[in-house]
Amino acid sequence: MATDVPLTVLSRALDQAVSVLGGVQESQLGDPTPCPDWDVRRLVAHLVAAPARFVEMGSGGQPDWSTDPPVGLGEAASSFRANADELLATWRSKGEGADTSMADWQTAEVAVHTWDLVKATGQDRDLDPEVAERGMAFMSTGLTDENRGPAFGPEVQVPGDAPVYVRLAAVAGRAP
Repeated sequence: MATDVPLTVLSRALDQAVSVLGGVQESQLGDPTPCPDWDVRRLVAHLVAAPARFVEMGSGGQPDWSTDPPVGLGEAASSFRANADELLATWRSKGEGADTSMADWQTAEVAVHTWDLVKATGQDRDLDPEVAERGMAFMSTGLTDENRGPAFGPEVQVPGDAPVYVRLAAVAGRAP
């Protein structure tokens, strides 16, 4: 059914983020990323915290996105996995017919930062194109010049036939 698709794709986005987090090396933590002013350490901490923040938002909370709790590299993938599992359990608890529109935003957030981390660490990964497609569809309609804030620069122009993750990064204001 249609409501399963956003959650299935979100689950795949979370799975590939775990894999990419597991590929980060200690020596890369100070390296720059496509996220302005963020090094790999900050990007890892932000990505690890994202699913828990989504859970908090889903229960009516307002998480602080401006700071990220420190996370050791050795626990990054397992911490993210635990947070991701909690997020998926929260979605499942909403039951049939739940409004899953926020799942596409969550997919977009995880997909962009997974791509950022792949680029920053030079990992040779084949990322799931459907994850990027759903994330890009959400960002293309959801991000405007008025609401980009400091997290997303202006959209960067890339050829229409560029790989889907390059197009997603461009929509998010990254210069791929």
